[in-house]
Formats: sequence, C-alpha cells, structure tokens
Amino acid sequence: MELVRIYECLCDRTRLRLLHLLLQGPLCVCHLQGLLDEPQVKISKHLAYLRTRGLVTTTRDGNRIIYALPAKRSPELAANLACLQDCAAEEAVFRRDARRLAALQARLRDSGCPC
Repeated sequence: MELVRIYECLCDRTRLRLLHLLLQGPLCVCHLQGLLDEPQVKISKHLAYLRTRGLVTTTRDGNRIIYALPAKRSPELAANLACLQDCAAEEAVFRRDARRLAALQARLRDSGCPC
C-alpha cells in the first residue's frame, strides 16, 4: 500500500512542484507560496496532504513552519522522487520553479536570513 499512497500524492501538479522544490532542501510555507505564486491556503492544503501521508516532515522555527522531505525514505519514495527529479528537467514549470528557488536562495544568503 506504500506505493498507492505515494502515487495518490504524486497525481497533483502543485504537490509535484512542492516535492520538486523540497528535493533541494527545507523551505518555509511563505517561500513555497512565493516560489509557486499560489495562494497561501492552497499551498498549506497541499503540504498538509503530503504531511499526513508521510511525504513531508515539519519543524518549527519560531513562528515559521519548515517543510522538508523525510530524512529516512522508503525505497518506493526514494525511487519516485528520483524519477520526479529526472522528469522535471523536461517541463518548463519545474525549470522556472528551480530558477526562482536559486534566486531566493541567493537573496537569503546575501541577507543572512536563517530560513
């Protein structure tokens, strides 16, 4: 049933985009919202969906909730995330998300922001 649970999560474009970004490292909701240019409620709903199914984890940093992929991943999840990473290079929306993430990371490094 692990594989079914994973595929249920992967069958949505927004969740695929979130997972693709989180493959690069942990991010807070506000950054994910800005990167995807989607309403906060939509991003939070999808992150909650992924969290309840074990595809993302959370930690609290003051008022921020930081989302990340689980450190310990099942072989099925690891294989599907690797596939997502490979396939994302072919899709314009994923390439745009990656460029936005790189720009955000550069701004955060320059500003000294901890999140």
